[in-house]
Amino acid sequence: MHPMLNIAVRAARNAGTVIVRAFEQLDKVEIEKKGTNDFVTSVDLSAEQTIIETIRKSYPNHSIISEEAGELKGEDNDYQWIIDPLDGTTNFVKGIPHFAVSIALKVKGKLDQAVIYDPIRGELFTASRGKGAQLNGFRIRVKQHKELSGAVLATGFPFKHKQHTNAYLDIFKALFTKTADMRRAGSAALDLAYVAAGRVDGFFEIGLKPWDTAAGELLVIEAGGLVTDFSGGHGHAKSGNTVATSSRLLKEMLKDMRPHLGEALSK
Repeated sequence: MHPMLNIAVRAARNAGTVIVRAFEQLDKVEIEKKGTNDFVTSVDLSAEQTIIETIRKSYPNHSIISEEAGELKGEDNDYQWIIDPLDGTTNFVKGIPHFAVSIALKVKGKLDQAVIYDPIRGELFTASRGKGAQLNGFRIRVKQHKELSGAVLATGFPFKHKQHTNAYLDIFKALFTKTADMRRAGSAALDLAYVAAGRVDGFFEIGLKPWDTAAGELLVIEAGGLVTDFSGGHGHAKSGNTVATSSRLLKEMLKDMRPHLGEALSK
């Protein structure tokens, strides 16, 4: 295992321990509202601190971008860690056991290492640039589904971007009528990991943040898939409008999404 991936795994497992311990005593978790339909808990902050401390112990000069702490500049900006300490906070708060720790490393602007860890199921998804993707040490691959018929897609509702509700529902309807079924489980990181593992055939969501998608993007790519914006370009890192699937299914998904995008989502 790459030494930096090894540290990411250690950080994710340490954070997972914090999260599981708190999940067993949810009544003691402090919850704050940080925006419309957006929550942060004391556990997000504790898990984040654990990750940052684990990384900084080995790489004190690296830069870090994290959901709660924001951008923490280091002396070496060639190495940038992108962290979501608890992706699926609403699930966590409600006692739904579906959430994950997401950690990615960019080297000179390119995704290089990735970890998504589901502490409830003990599932560790990892990827290193050019080395493939694994689940608990076993190689995983994106399903090379040829058409929407028979496919199961994952998605997330635009709960932070309700101005896009009508466009989203039109896209949902266009895809749903052609697929076997859709899933909305509440963690974009795990949705992307599940695409990489072939558990779902594709994924789309509006307005995600880099910490939601960075690790999952590398997992999907290293598992043989593609990650694009809603027009098939590379604007997803900026817009957060993300599609992840196999190369064959991507064409089908984008074709059915295109008529419903409008100017705001065609990025």
